[in-house]
Amino acid sequence: MAPAEPNNGSGGVAGDGVTKDQASVKVPSKDPKKKDEKKDEDLSEEDLALKQQLELYVERVQDSDPGLQKVALESMRQEIRTATSSMTSVPKPLKFLRPHYGTLQAHYEKMSDSDLKKLLADILSVLALTMSPEGERASLKYRLLGSEGDIGSWGHEYVRNLAGEIAQEYGKRQGEETSIDDLMDLVVQIVAFHMKHNAEPEAVDLLMEVEDLDLLVEHVDSTNYKRTCLYLTSSAKYLPGPDDMLVLDIAHTIYMKFEEYPRALQIALYLDNMQYVKQLFTTCSDLKKKQQFCFILARHGITFELDEEMCADEKEREALQEIINNTKLNEGYLALARDIEVMEPKSPDDIYKAHLLDGRGSGGGTVDSARQNLAATFVNAFVNAGFGQDKLMTVSSETSSGGSSTSWLFKNKEHGKASAAASLGMILLWDVDSGLAQLDKYFHSTDTHVISGALLGVGIVNCNVKNDCDPALALLAEYVDKEDSSTRIGAIMGLGLAYAGSQNDEIRSKLTPILGDSKDSLDVIAFTALSLGLVYVGSCNEEVAQAIIFALMDRSESELGEPLTRLLSLGLGLLYLGKQESVEATAEVSKTFNEKIRKHCDMTLLSCAYAGTGNVLKVQHFLGQCAHHLEKGETYQGPAVLGIAMVAMAEELGLEMAIRSLEHLLQYGEQNIRRAVPLALGLLCVSNPKVNVMDTLSRLSHDTDTEVAMAAIISLGLIGAGTNNARIAGMLRNLSSYYYKDASLLFSVRIAQGLVHMGKGLLTLSPYHSERFLLSPTALAGLVTMLHACLDMKALILGKYHYVLYFLVLAMQPRMLMTVDENLKPLSVPVRVGQAVDVVGQAGRPKTITGFQTHSTPVLLSAGDRAELATEKYIPLSPILEGFVILKENPEYKEEQ
Repeated sequence: MAPAEPNNGSGGVAGDGVTKDQASVKVPSKDPKKKDEKKDEDLSEEDLALKQQLELYVERVQDSDPGLQKVALESMRQEIRTATSSMTSVPKPLKFLRPHYGTLQAHYEKMSDSDLKKLLADILSVLALTMSPEGERASLKYRLLGSEGDIGSWGHEYVRNLAGEIAQEYGKRQGEETSIDDLMDLVVQIVAFHMKHNAEPEAVDLLMEVEDLDLLVEHVDSTNYKRTCLYLTSSAKYLPGPDDMLVLDIAHTIYMKFEEYPRALQIALYLDNMQYVKQLFTTCSDLKKKQQFCFILARHGITFELDEEMCADEKEREALQEIINNTKLNEGYLALARDIEVMEPKSPDDIYKAHLLDGRGSGGGTVDSARQNLAATFVNAFVNAGFGQDKLMTVSSETSSGGSSTSWLFKNKEHGKASAAASLGMILLWDVDSGLAQLDKYFHSTDTHVISGALLGVGIVNCNVKNDCDPALALLAEYVDKEDSSTRIGAIMGLGLAYAGSQNDEIRSKLTPILGDSKDSLDVIAFTALSLGLVYVGSCNEEVAQAIIFALMDRSESELGEPLTRLLSLGLGLLYLGKQESVEATAEVSKTFNEKIRKHCDMTLLSCAYAGTGNVLKVQHFLGQCAHHLEKGETYQGPAVLGIAMVAMAEELGLEMAIRSLEHLLQYGEQNIRRAVPLALGLLCVSNPKVNVMDTLSRLSHDTDTEVAMAAIISLGLIGAGTNNARIAGMLRNLSSYYYKDASLLFSVRIAQGLVHMGKGLLTLSPYHSERFLLSPTALAGLVTMLHACLDMKALILGKYHYVLYFLVLAMQPRMLMTVDENLKPLSVPVRVGQAVDVVGQAGRPKTITGFQTHSTPVLLSAGDRAELATEKYIPLSPILEGFVILKENPEYKEEQ
């Protein structure tokens, strides 16, 4: 039966019930003629015919004969449906029916209930798309009154409009607490339609509005789950809690359903849900995939013990546990260094490049030689970190009879020797066996500072790598209770570095008594609180929290003004790193502290608890705190400024906005705020030298206030950390000649130079990894600790606590992509490395990187870079090519002839 041909002028001679194949009716009046825009008389003949035709239908609908009504309604529906296919302009039938919307509505009210009435309701629902006034939700009203049929046949725009109206209606009904069942039936239809037509984001948005994301799991299939989950995970950053966690939970469920395990693991780590991680190891039986999970866990830096459920075979389990313990890190890093040919050790002078400066700065090096040597110690440690050889500390004894590493050690004064001895640990970073062997000689020293440095060195060597026989604990534990305070600090800080994030109870029972001991000096107590904060980072452990709180309450008036006391509140804050509301009880307790430290502690706790969450309200809160103009001696604005950076670093938009807000603080803020702003900028762009931030810091590095200048110089080092950025290196060289008479500023310049060339350009300090999705808690804790110490440079870093700089080792990671074969041996394959492109919610299969170059692995990845394989021969076991990635051979690959 042919559908009615409405433009043949024959009235409404149509059969009974128009068939569904509306597409076959091609009405010539579809070509929008240019004349449409003029008045009625300018319509083309076809359009005029159509207009009269529709007017006739409107009259027929109001006829008393049901037969005629039905024919007219069917024909009208036919007209509208065939016209909604193009959405560039309002379809003709809708345009011509606009004047009659009111009459049809009035007639609808008069009609008695019947199928015809439902048919008319369907048509009114579509007309309401262009006609109904804002906020009336007429389209939805008539849809619910109309027949149940397929909504998709009316076109995308109609479905979109309905979805919008449902969201409003849902909100209203939730307020009135009336039933929403009829809405939910419609939602199911709309979601199914969207998912079929590649509009996943719209389906997700609608389900978020009606708070029923579980529906999504039934509607995703293997073709669209990746796009759906990408949208879910990236929108989670902008949702208020607890919605963000729910959204990620759904994404995790979908990934598990389609066995996209590495992505599921990432979400489990983001949610910090160890149950999910365990479940992953139990559900996945493929050993190679499990090895890949272990590499991801190791990069994230969490302590995780495999048990028999997760891996039954004992040998396999040991091998997997080794990967989680990060034992492969050192050999991977050295393989990268050999490949890029940077094994040659560098001396501090190679970094300073003093010969490039004209005369003035080079002669001034003799001013404060102990300070200069200390700076050289740090530069040497940062630059040769992890390479196992350098030109100061590890020189073999053949070159000079007495063994020259000791001679460099004694070029440093008192506490300088501690940093020098510890620097050996940094050079042998991640290489536990040879590290401990080489540090051993310092343990026989009679100088307490050397022993202290050696203990710290043991901690540094074991940082981010774990060892089954716990050498660090065995070596350091006995020194914790020694008499001498510097030895104790070395041991305590060493334990904090070696066991960061491990929540090791032995360490807790060893260190908590120190906090309650009134005889101990303040510095020992401060470093104990920091180490406990690191070991229990983000664990919300109540016993540790209580011990630190009591230690804070026991401090005398005079001690509360000390910069070291502020490290106690930081230790407390680290326990709640990223844990949001969990901090509230402790924050309440902190309001009872002495007013000297009360606000400072409150800011520190809040900034840690909301670090990396991107919570806008908290950023506003911190900005509000910075608006107060204070008396001298108040210190809480420093942590508030750092808090802005810690919270806003979570996603790109917030980060850009925070940089702008910090610019304002520079203009209007008091001096103590200006001193913290450069550090906040350094944290926002760590190892990511953004030009605008670089210029701001360069300007501040010549500031009249030396504290501001020092903070800016250190931050230049942080934003360029491990990038070898030539522009920053040039700035720092010029600064070194500008400040050649000022020992403390020159010291800061040297440290910054060491940071920029850290690991000869192979390392990063960025706590984010996995395409900037995951935030490593220990890495962030290390950065934040170092920045808090920089809030009072004169007392800590320029005083005798310069070794707090070694807290950065927690954040140091190779910025590499290392591909390995199924036996975990390095495998060189071509990869494309380019700037990552955000493809969330884009149609089709857009390119994920732009401006790429093709290299063969191992390769270095800069901030914002992404890599993809340039060969079909292998399949990566992780969708994110960063760190160690296992490749398996592609069984379908054919060698090209």
